[in-house]
Amino acid sequence: MRENRLLAFLLVTLTAFAQADHSWILDQSTLTYHMSHPLHEVDGVSHAAKGKGVCHAGQCDFLLAVPVKSFDSGDSNRDLHMLQATRGAEFPIVTVRFRLPEAALAAATLDCDLEVQFAGNTAHYSHVVFRQVIQGTEHHITGTVPSTVSDFKIDPPSFFTVPIKNEIPVRVDMTWHLS
Repeated sequence: MRENRLLAFLLVTLTAFAQADHSWILDQSTLTYHMSHPLHEVDGVSHAAKGKGVCHAGQCDFLLAVPVKSFDSGDSNRDLHMLQATRGAEFPIVTVRFRLPEAALAAATLDCDLEVQFAGNTAHYSHVVFRQVIQGTEHHITGTVPSTVSDFKIDPPSFFTVPIKNEIPVRVDMTWHLS
């Protein structure tokens, strides 16, 4: 009889825990886009991303937002041209949304389906794999989003009349914590 009560108590507790709301907060981030041109390679870096995740009933919804103007390539003229090419004044924020089962947050790899809004357009990326290292309540996540200029209907900027390559992968290095 006592074992049945203990089992019932554990079952109720685990069910309540599984349905409880949990929030995740982005502590720090480095997002780096890579642009390639036959004459040079360029990386633009931002540390200005903000992010939050909310878990409910075993599912977690995440939102990441970063100002387009926060990317720095080390050349202010190039950065201004990037803002113009991506219509950064009209669409100042890049957003990334994804959903994961809460149980997946304990894994060494995260397989994500991403929805990215940038330059007034939305692109979907399926099965983007990120690596995750968990230390206490911190989750350090790294990986690359395989984005392209054409995904967002951006006319490729050119240098000496030669356009950049279509691929603009974005490397992600973030630390999240459960709040």
